[in-house]
Amino acid sequence: MSRARTTVVVVTWRGRGLIGRCLDALAAQTCPHRVLVVDNASTDGTAQEIAPHRPEVLRMTRNVGYAGALAAALPHVSTPFMAWLNDDAQPEPGWLAALEQALDGDDTAAAASSVLQSGDGTVTSTGVALTRIGYGRDTTGNLPFGFCGGAALLRTDALRAAGGVPGSLFCYYEDTDTSWRLRLSGHQVIAVSGARVRHVGGASAGHGTPTFHHWNERNRLLVLLRCAPAGVATRELARFLVLTFVLPLRRHRPPTPNFAFALRLRVLAEVATRLPVTLVARHRITRNATVSRAAVWSAVHSAGSAGLLVASKPR
Repeated sequence: MSRARTTVVVVTWRGRGLIGRCLDALAAQTCPHRVLVVDNASTDGTAQEIAPHRPEVLRMTRNVGYAGALAAALPHVSTPFMAWLNDDAQPEPGWLAALEQALDGDDTAAAASSVLQSGDGTVTSTGVALTRIGYGRDTTGNLPFGFCGGAALLRTDALRAAGGVPGSLFCYYEDTDTSWRLRLSGHQVIAVSGARVRHVGGASAGHGTPTFHHWNERNRLLVLLRCAPAGVATRELARFLVLTFVLPLRRHRPPTPNFAFALRLRVLAEVATRLPVTLVARHRITRNATVSRAAVWSAVHSAGSAGLLVASKPR
């Protein structure tokens, strides 16, 4: 049998009823690979569901989130490629082979995003788009800004050189942040049409909940402060601050949790607390960059996430 070139890292937390089907799908892959399951201290019988599949398992003593689990797994990856896979994802048999082939055929690409489909086959994501106010959102286009972390393949050396996985984000935007840093390092991110995955989406965190909106808003701001042009990051932080204190004065405001005053105050407090370490990280990212933040931002919003053509001095 050929030697495995990919370590597939599956992160699970209370994944009973999901993780078994994910591991079955990995067992059906057409190319050799290594499987490493990171169990975020599940207490619902997840370990018993994993056991018959006999993968390597890294058991955390507490829930460190999706980002934290991937960060913990990275030192255990010795293969050229590292795949990120949610426990509620079921890749088709040719999924990994398609991703490996795509990266083999494009030396400029450091990450390859899959085609995520809902249960009825509807395509829900081919990667991450970056909005003009810095939100990372799923896109179904052919030229994404970044990869969707639910099912993707990365070059291990490029990931490490770009600073690894931002484990402190806990959950959400770890893929957007990593895509930012890979692009700042001069790499491309590609979508692979032949790499298809059935994905439940939000099975653990619950999209639309206050917890989801807290992570989503906080991490958007932190990623902008780490990676975006200074003017964009400052503008969006100021916009969030002003809107937070204007909202209570409005008679009518959106009912979603991200417009709740208490949640927004908590986000601002956490961003302020993390600001010193975030600015240190920004300096480190700048030092390692070969493409400027302005060039990445301009390429995204002037060319529909087209690839960066030239390296320029970071700023």
